[in-house]
Amino acid sequence: MVPEVEMLSKETVKPSSPTPDHLRRYELSFLDQISPPVFMPMTFFYPPDPDSRFSHKDISNKLKQSLSENLVRFYPLAGRVKDDFYVHCNEEGVPYIEARLKGQLSETIRDPAPKELHKFHPYQLDDVKDLTVAVQVNFFDCGGVGVSVLISHKVADPLSYVHFLNSWAATARPQPGRIHSWPPVRLVKENIMTRRFVFNASAVAALRAKYSDSITEEYPRRPTRVEALSAFLWTRYMVAVKEDVNPNSMYTVLHSVNLRPRVDPPLPDYILGNISRIAIAVPCRDSGKESYDVLSPMRDSIRKVNGDYVTKLQEGNRQLDFLKDRSEGVSRGEVVSFSFTSLCRFPLYEADFGLGKPIWAGSGSLTFKNVVVFVDTSSGDGIEAWVNLKDADMAKFEKDEELLSLVSPPPNA
Repeated sequence: MVPEVEMLSKETVKPSSPTPDHLRRYELSFLDQISPPVFMPMTFFYPPDPDSRFSHKDISNKLKQSLSENLVRFYPLAGRVKDDFYVHCNEEGVPYIEARLKGQLSETIRDPAPKELHKFHPYQLDDVKDLTVAVQVNFFDCGGVGVSVLISHKVADPLSYVHFLNSWAATARPQPGRIHSWPPVRLVKENIMTRRFVFNASAVAALRAKYSDSITEEYPRRPTRVEALSAFLWTRYMVAVKEDVNPNSMYTVLHSVNLRPRVDPPLPDYILGNISRIAIAVPCRDSGKESYDVLSPMRDSIRKVNGDYVTKLQEGNRQLDFLKDRSEGVSRGEVVSFSFTSLCRFPLYEADFGLGKPIWAGSGSLTFKNVVVFVDTSSGDGIEAWVNLKDADMAKFEKDEELLSLVSPPPNA
């Protein structure tokens, strides 16, 4: 149970140096423009340090100063989005909120309901407006700290989020090393329920073995952790909602794919923005197999996001026409999508602001239905699946016996 949060202060952190005049307008790419206007959330929890000589005021001043310095390098994030076409890099700054929680960090993160984690966020996830970044620093009475960082999907993808976060953390420590600089939808609200399902290493290994019968000459390797979990969760979802499945609808499985290594020549990871696209698979629901033959179409769709795909992606009009047709299909109920995003192997637990590494990082409820986010457990050997479904669908899904047979108690419980 997350205790009530008391806001202590709200201010704006601005870059420590002015943005040069020739960098005042940062054009949004085609991929940025078609990204949804929502915040990507994550809260990082740091345990109390009984040996620390720093007060909450000291910690906050260090976070604000390092954020101010980091905004010089990531200058568009101190600006405001204009008309979904560009960022006005006007040094308006980042909203920075300090809050207090009357409770123990250990009790708060024992097994919080995902919707409860919104108490740590400075804004609702769909309340982006023209903001790019917002921060809320939460101080527990026990001395623990929760740092919540929201970044607009209009200006960044998950890899960009992690790069900005760890660059800020490195500035706060500080430590030697190069820090790279930033190179020159309509939302339908529904009643969404979010649940966190934890799969330990043995459960993930069992699923990889389970789907190894999909090995073919074309795909000689075992499915990855994310591929196996995606196939399993989508299958259990389809079983759970089978009475509501529309035989005339197309059911699709989507995976977010990083385009950086697929560009010729490849782009480095520190290039920021929405440098990712979705791979769309259409599983065969008439195969008679329990897995609906989801794995092969899924792998095919991801493999097709290659250099040729990136070249065609530059033909913006064709992509917009495709997205428009697909969006209309979803609105009419002709297409039912189930999306997966993986943050596994991302260095989320490297975000050391001088407070040590976080003991847990949590997302919270998202805005869209049928979305699953994979995050490594804090130990690094398991995977947390944050599943967002309509209330009625979740009520069935979370009772699925085969799903529950592989789910472990939360590691921080």
